[in-house]
Amino acid sequence: MLVLAVDTATPAVTAGLVHLSPAADADTRPAVVTLAARVKVDARAHAEVLTPQILECLTEAGVSRGELDAVVVGIGPGPFTGLRVGMATAAAFGDALGLPVHGVCSLDAIAADAASEQRDPGELLVVTDARRREVYWAKYLNGARVAGPEVNAPVDVPVGDAAAIAGSAAHVDYYDLPVLPTETPSPAGLVSVAAPTLLAGIVPEALVPLYLRRPDAVENSFRTLDRTGA
Repeated sequence: MLVLAVDTATPAVTAGLVHLSPAADADTRPAVVTLAARVKVDARAHAEVLTPQILECLTEAGVSRGELDAVVVGIGPGPFTGLRVGMATAAAFGDALGLPVHGVCSLDAIAADAASEQRDPGELLVVTDARRREVYWAKYLNGARVAGPEVNAPVDVPVGDAAAIAGSAAHVDYYDLPVLPTETPSPAGLVSVAAPTLLAGIVPEALVPLYLRRPDAVENSFRTLDRTGA
């Protein structure tokens, strides 16, 4: 399968083309190969650079839009405005090309990338910038999420038995843990998380952004928002 992967849940604007193949046997994982990727760290440039990045990846990989089989997008947690850019762009590509669009937790994608770097057994803590002096966080064990995602002040994150940490470079030093080099979701990490659903041909659920708290701005002052910001 040829998969377009995008994420704007962090200050990094990420786009890439990934080739996904089924596992050779029950003891191996699906093969995830990045054909082209673009990452630009600029929290204010999501809308300006994401679509050009996608087009550059298509050109570099020599792939036409019609050859794509699916789209994978990070659904957060992340800031309101940036997160919407990636999800809206992914949905637009899916709608225009008649492709399924699979949403995955962006923290899960970071954990999938960091897993290959983790040497000590135990839980992995992933943190990203939530602004307002807070972090988004989740914990993983053997690749599976066991806590979160949640948003808290750094001192209120339950580190527990975590053996390592990955995520925002500005926040990992709050914790006395070995730091893994993965800071943001990669195209391969995003597709790895969605791989079971993609390969099974399961129709994805509707995209729902994972805000975890209300956005800073709303369309109408009288509009009531639930905890997801929907």
